[in-house]
Amino acid sequence: MTSEAVLVPRAEHNVSREDISPNALKVLYRLHGAGHQAYLVGGCVRDLLLGQHPKDFDVVTDATPEQIKALFRNCRLIGRRFRLAHIVFGREIIEVATFRGHHQIAESGSAQTSKQSEAGQLLRDNVFGTIEEDAERRDFTVNAMYYNIADYSIRDFAKGREAIAKRELELIGDPETRYREDPVRMLRAVRFAAKLDFNITQRAAQPIPELAELLSNVAPARLFEEVIKLFINGAGVKTFELMQKYHLFGQLFPQVQPLLENPQGKEYQFLQKVLINTDNRINSGLRVTPAFFYAAVMWYAVEERQQQHINEGGFNRHDAFIMAMNDVLHRQMQRIMIPKRFTTVIRDIWLLQHRLPKRFGKRAWVTLEHARFRAAYDFLVLRGEVEGGEIAEVGQWWTDFQEAGPAQRKKMLANLRGKDGKPTRRKRHYHNKNRDN
Repeated sequence: MTSEAVLVPRAEHNVSREDISPNALKVLYRLHGAGHQAYLVGGCVRDLLLGQHPKDFDVVTDATPEQIKALFRNCRLIGRRFRLAHIVFGREIIEVATFRGHHQIAESGSAQTSKQSEAGQLLRDNVFGTIEEDAERRDFTVNAMYYNIADYSIRDFAKGREAIAKRELELIGDPETRYREDPVRMLRAVRFAAKLDFNITQRAAQPIPELAELLSNVAPARLFEEVIKLFINGAGVKTFELMQKYHLFGQLFPQVQPLLENPQGKEYQFLQKVLINTDNRINSGLRVTPAFFYAAVMWYAVEERQQQHINEGGFNRHDAFIMAMNDVLHRQMQRIMIPKRFTTVIRDIWLLQHRLPKRFGKRAWVTLEHARFRAAYDFLVLRGEVEGGEIAEVGQWWTDFQEAGPAQRKKMLANLRGKDGKPTRRKRHYHNKNRDN
């Protein structure tokens, strides 16, 4: 990489202000008007050049976080590892970063500080610099392009346009050093390759399997956000294939990976179906909850753990299942911190897998009204497509039950009693009247 950027004038690129968020333009123009350099940078420039619509617009500037905050009343400063400014416009947030510099040990009393772990991971990174230094700090060559609001040109520091033409994902700098600085870059490499349909260059790909275990050093809360970006992005199937290829999936889901060794096994096939279903929903503009994905990933680990409790502890199936849910979630959250609002949904989906086959009397009506019924039903149907047998039959019954009218529903419930026999009621034991008096 050279510090001299290739300057691409407005007439020679396809990025138009009409395709840029109006709020991002407001930020750029205000920074520029205050005498600061202001650029769009990274994925949004890359996506605009690819003819795609970016989800986020990131801005970089020579203004410090404090100077940015002074310009915007709707600004909040965040981050310890690297200070960032978030400019809030209702539901849209424009992230503004100060140009990053190189990692030198700051002199005593300096505000610019950088700290690394023994493994080379950056723990603190408040080092500001020039646009040239900032470009060298970017992760991939396609992300080192800057759109200048001053003259609408693009500054390409690492042959990013050439990489786009070749559909290649190349890392800036020494791959092992860059992955050690931030192990999440390995996940980003896979995510971009899957999302953009790019190939990771041999140079960038070669160290990943060996360094994959460094992901254990990443904060569990940060990994939760990264997993959403990986699998809830419309390219989950391709992402999973690459995660397996580079031995990354097992670092995120260590309880699950041993169950995926056989691509023909139900565990692997079920996860594939869930990812296909998720991709189809996202690409059709439908809503997807991360809880469904997490529930699917861990389902067979819960079943396996349940069986262990039955075999080793002699517990009944219900108690063993409750214990297994707690065990699997606890272990998973040591690697990925899943917020309670999602673990609650995950538990409901799992518990309903045991309630859906129980349809006698009022149970079917109560289950149908459950807040998580639809997610649990979809989950059961996907299981049935893989497992067949009774699970598939129960899934089909619920499909028919939802489509049936009131009279037909009553008949379906009556047929269940006729087929399986009316469930026996527990005998009521009458005790001495004076016992509880």
